[in-house]
Amino acid sequence: MENIEKRIAAYDWGQLSDNLHQKGYAQLPSLLTAEECEQLKSGYDNASFYRKTIVMARYRFGLGEYKYFNYPLPDLIQRIRTNVYPKLAPIANTWFRVLNQDVQFPLEHAELLARSHSNGQEKATVLILKYAAGGFNTLHQDLYGDVYFPMQMVLMLSEPEKDYEGGEFVLTQQIPRAQSKAIVLKPKKGDALIFTTNFKPEKGTRGYYRVNMKHGVSELRNGERYSLGIIFHDASS
Repeated sequence: MENIEKRIAAYDWGQLSDNLHQKGYAQLPSLLTAEECEQLKSGYDNASFYRKTIVMARYRFGLGEYKYFNYPLPDLIQRIRTNVYPKLAPIANTWFRVLNQDVQFPLEHAELLARSHSNGQEKATVLILKYAAGGFNTLHQDLYGDVYFPMQMVLMLSEPEKDYEGGEFVLTQQIPRAQSKAIVLKPKKGDALIFTTNFKPEKGTRGYYRVNMKHGVSELRNGERYSLGIIFHDASS
């Protein structure tokens, strides 16, 4: 099996870039092997890996729980975060430029983290999520502070229709002066989704305008669903 850097490089990033520009999301099939998925899941109950556990119902986020990793991150996660970010930074810079936003992102992930840390955002934001029957995640955005990167990833660690039923990944587009659009995705175990954290630009007759987007997870009918979220900026708490 090729190492993770080669797997990342092998995707058609031109097509993935087009998908992100047009739809606000893109899918990377089979980024992780089944063995890597199981390895990540196997550490779920090891408290030393994590800095914080969130029970969603307590905050009305849904029904389920998630855990934020401590630094240093597991090597596999660190390598994904480091190697995917440079593919996305030019896309993010295009988005901000066409929307006349005075922000440009560095092309290397270490520089983005330095920018986060200088703003007091020093805590890891990578998280692992677990849902059981009846579990769901309300529509939301993952910003964590004034310094944020406008795209993030989710990696599926469980197989739909085998490990669980329901639990689809849901995106909504809030189009100005129109009804919201819902997008329902069902990635397989080992697949990754890249999607906008909070908005994407859309070209209209008078130039570009902002389409706000949120994401969540529909209710599980049965089984257990694990996933891994990779957010590229850090948090203050």
